[in-house]
Amino acid sequence: MRQKLALLFIGCCSYVASAQLGGESTYQFLNLVSSPRQAALGGKVITNVDYDVTQALYNPATINVEMDNQLALNYTSHLGAISYGTAAYAYTYDRRTQTFHAGITYVNYGQFEGYDEEGNKTGTFSGGESALSLGYATQLGRSNIYVGGNLKLITSKLEQYSSFGAAVDIGAIYINENINFNAALVVRNLGTQITTYAGQHEPLPLEIDLGFSQRLENVPIRWHLTLENLQQWPIAVANPARSTSDLEGNKTSEDVSFLSNVIRHTIIGAELFPESGFNLRFGYSFRRGEELRIVDERNFSGLSAGIGIKMNKLRFSYTYARYSSASSSSFFGLNIDLQ
Repeated sequence: MRQKLALLFIGCCSYVASAQLGGESTYQFLNLVSSPRQAALGGKVITNVDYDVTQALYNPATINVEMDNQLALNYTSHLGAISYGTAAYAYTYDRRTQTFHAGITYVNYGQFEGYDEEGNKTGTFSGGESALSLGYATQLGRSNIYVGGNLKLITSKLEQYSSFGAAVDIGAIYINENINFNAALVVRNLGTQITTYAGQHEPLPLEIDLGFSQRLENVPIRWHLTLENLQQWPIAVANPARSTSDLEGNKTSEDVSFLSNVIRHTIIGAELFPESGFNLRFGYSFRRGEELRIVDERNFSGLSAGIGIKMNKLRFSYTYARYSSASSSSFFGLNIDLQ
């Protein structure tokens, strides 16, 4: 019976990954977005190179000296008692050695009631997962290309089952300061389970993203374009709710075109006043918008918006976004300059 409860529990936990590519790998929480800035810009931005120490959790190549002594704390409240977040810190040993980065990602699934086959309570059980990452980046010679890596140690406990794994993120970024243009490529979650839940190895949620961004010359806007999940094609799946029927009752499945697949790999975002003490951020994830779209109903899925406010050595960020058709999520972040 415990195995049945655990399977039911894991199924419930997977709900936190709504609008994510799930069900085919373990440690899905590794690709959850908890940074308000990331969420506001559509969900996955890998090209910001500035004070934002959380950025290195998504692309280690962005680790730079501006992150020195910056501490970031991010929190997201999801459905029910589910919550997740990140913490990140960077330290510059010296200008030649560059900057070292450390981060923690976690998800807490809350408490669940356990019952036996006769409906009698057997007590409560919980679940949670976390990952500790250590990162470093360096410049390739005197070029405009920087590369970096994160080493991640992963723990997971779901009811009586636990697992331990390890993974690496590898990233590269091209920075052209003359035109304020960045281009980046990152491969996330290359790794394996070291110990499994029940003796069967499962793959990690490998993800490959390509991103571009530019700060416009005469307008205080930085635009972002991200192509996500390039490791999988096609990414779209026909929705049974959108199938059609003829007069004879024959059903025709939704036709997912090549263009629909391309669009669902795309995320766009814009940050207004990116270098000032007050920022406005907007984003749209085409895949999330399409997967959460309800037929004949507008629910603004895929859209996200947020703000950033700087007060002395504190930066507060907030984002509102819809990651589930059942409810929306609020993202909170605090960046502290410890210098």
